[in-house]
Amino acid sequence: MTEDRVPTKAGRTHPVTLFTGQWADLPLEEVASYASEWGYDGLEIACSGEHLDVWRAAEDDDYLRGRRDILDRHGLKVYAISNHLTGQAVCDDPIDFRHEAIVRSKVWGDGEAEGVRRRAADELKLTAKVARMLGVDTVVGFTGSKIWPYVAQFPPVPASVIDAGYQDFADRWNPILDVFDDEGVRFAHEVHPSEIAYDYWSTVRSLEAIGHRQAFGLNWDPSHMMWQDIDPVGFIVDFADRIYHVDCKDTRLRPKNGRAGVLGSHLPWGDPRRGWDFVSTGHGDVPWEDSFRALESIGYTGPISIEWEDAGMNRLHGAKEAIGYIRSLLWERPTASFDAAFSNKG
Repeated sequence: MTEDRVPTKAGRTHPVTLFTGQWADLPLEEVASYASEWGYDGLEIACSGEHLDVWRAAEDDDYLRGRRDILDRHGLKVYAISNHLTGQAVCDDPIDFRHEAIVRSKVWGDGEAEGVRRRAADELKLTAKVARMLGVDTVVGFTGSKIWPYVAQFPPVPASVIDAGYQDFADRWNPILDVFDDEGVRFAHEVHPSEIAYDYWSTVRSLEAIGHRQAFGLNWDPSHMMWQDIDPVGFIVDFADRIYHVDCKDTRLRPKNGRAGVLGSHLPWGDPRRGWDFVSTGHGDVPWEDSFRALESIGYTGPISIEWEDAGMNRLHGAKEAIGYIRSLLWERPTASFDAAFSNKG
């Protein structure tokens, strides 16, 4: 649906899109209508709910045409598609009731773990093919992780187990990435707890595990970095060649009180006893201006996608408000250095 990344409206430096994952309970038509009314340029369409079924899209031209028609009716484009939920099942161990709740029945099948992983990998390969059919060059998602259950490192975990976990990731994802290469599509992994790359050094090691192949990059989402005390701006600079997509989700850090730990204490979202919460973009502590300046400095030209999550705010309010906040920070860059005027002798 788009052959380039040029903003659709004059004066805008990046297209601003709405990620549909948190709206999967609504039909795509309804989400598109809201997004258009609020002034979004397009959507980051989730391969979940009714929004996009890649199995059906790969086989049914009419179905895919219908998805395009919905966007066209509302003056929107698709700049990326996401398949976070199925990607989670590619490497996870164990596979259990949590995965049954998030993957399609076609992927779950009889629930036998290795079969679920294999079918999840098949769906990711299909996702690359459908992305190309839509004219999209980026798929955003998760990888899952065989070694996340060992994050506390107790009972003691031998280094060989961690090594095997990264090898498992490489063994399962390289064949998927081969299909991405064939289709000219890139995978943008969201650095996130429970994934193979969840912080700075696990990202370094994940890239090493797959030989830094170009098909695998990163979806920069600062919300997960904030509560782990990772600098989201420095992350952009250090992984400049791997920032393939941007998701805007905010995190509000509560004052340290000696009680609330970073792991959340199994408390529900929005509970004031938590040490942090995801909040609508602009209501948290992410340094958005510094982040966008850094993205410009590395030459990022892709979409800015707003991902709404806030236990204390209605999403219709949050998503509408967030686009105004983000657009206020996406100013055009200067055409010359500000100090160039000093050399004009007149």
